[in-house]
Amino acid sequence: MKKALFRLQYELDSNQPYTEQGTDRGAKLSEDHVENVEVKEILDITSHLSPKEWLKWLSVNKDLRPIMAVIPLSTLTPEALNYRLNDKHPKIVFFTRPMHTLQKLNECLYMANEMLDYGSYLCCHSMTALLKRKMIEATYPWGVRQVVAGSQYLWHRVCPKLRFTRKLYFALTDGKNRTFSRVEILGRLYRAGFEVVDEQFRQGEFFVTARKIKSPVQDTEPTGSPIIHLQRKGKNGKDIVVHKFRTMFTYSEYIQSYIYQYQHLEIGGKFKDDYRVTAWGRFLRKVWLDELPMVWNLLRGDIKLVGVRPLSKQYFNLYSTEMQELRSRTKPGLLPPFYYERTSPKTLEEVQESERRYLVAYLEHPFKTDWRYLWGIVGNILFRRKHSA
Repeated sequence: MKKALFRLQYELDSNQPYTEQGTDRGAKLSEDHVENVEVKEILDITSHLSPKEWLKWLSVNKDLRPIMAVIPLSTLTPEALNYRLNDKHPKIVFFTRPMHTLQKLNECLYMANEMLDYGSYLCCHSMTALLKRKMIEATYPWGVRQVVAGSQYLWHRVCPKLRFTRKLYFALTDGKNRTFSRVEILGRLYRAGFEVVDEQFRQGEFFVTARKIKSPVQDTEPTGSPIIHLQRKGKNGKDIVVHKFRTMFTYSEYIQSYIYQYQHLEIGGKFKDDYRVTAWGRFLRKVWLDELPMVWNLLRGDIKLVGVRPLSKQYFNLYSTEMQELRSRTKPGLLPPFYYERTSPKTLEEVQESERRYLVAYLEHPFKTDWRYLWGIVGNILFRRKHSA
C-alpha cells in the first residue's frame, strides 16, 4: 500500500507517470551543474538512494569527506548551523532532518546561505502535502477521511501562515509537523538565494539539490492570507503594489524564473502547465474573481480600467526594449488588450504585438481607444466565454 501511495502522490504532484527518478518537469542534475569532481561523485551516489539508504550513507560517510558537511537531525537550527559551518567552507551540505519539521526553516536556509561560498550546494528533503492527504484517505473510511483531511489542512497548512494563529500553532507543535507543497519548498530555497539544480521524488520523499547563486531576498515573509500584495511595474517604470485573491501556493512568486526555464509559455504569454496554481485558484481565475481586489488599485489611481496587464519585474524583462518603453508611458489596466482580440495571442511575441497595437492607438486617442476596447472586451467575455488566465 505504501508503494502505491508513493506512486499516486508522485503522479498527482508532477502530473507525470511515476518513475523512481522523479519528474522531468523541473531541474535535473547534469555535468554542467557540477564542476567539482568530488561533489559530483557525492551527488551521483546519493541521488539514487532511497530515503533510508540516503540517511545511512550520510551517517557512515559524514566524517570521511572534508568537502561535505552533514547536519544531524537533532542540531538543525540556525545557531547550530553557524557553529558547525563557521570557517569550514564545505562545498556541499546535507540537511538530514526533513524541511517540514523545522520551525525556523527560513532562518536555517538563510544561515546556510551565509555560511556557504558561492557555487556550493545544499541538499535537503521533505514530505509533500499530497502524500499526507493520500495516506489519510487510505487510513480512514469515507466521511471520516474528509473531516481528518480538512482538519489537517486547516491546522498544518493554514494556521502556521496566519498572523493571529501562527504563535499558537508553533507554541503547541514546535513546528514539527507542518505541511509544505512542492512549490513552497522550491520557493523557500529561491528566496534564500539558492538555484535548484535537481528535484526528484524518491519513494514518497521529495529531494532537492540547490546551489548558492546570490544573497537571500530581504523582504517581509510572504503572507498566507487569501489576499496577496504583489510588486508590479507601473507608469514610468515605477513599482506599484497590486492586490489579488491568492490563486497560487505560498512562495510561488520566487520561482517565476524557474518556471519559465522549464515550463515556457502558452497562449496569452502565461506559463504552460503552471503547477503553482491551486485547484481553487483555477476556479477563481475562470470566473474572474481573482482580480476583484484590484478594484482598490483602480480607485487609488494605480491602474485604469482598460490597459496592459501590470507585470512582475521578471516578466517585464522578457519584453523587448521598445515594448518596455512603450508600456512605461501609460498606467497598466484591469482589463488587458488580450481579451479584446478575437483570436487569442499564443506566444509572447503575439502578446507584445497585441499590446503594441493598443498602446499606439491609446497614445493617439486615449478616450476613444479605451471606449472601443472596453466594449470589445465585454463582448468577448459575455459571448465568446473568454476568462481570466
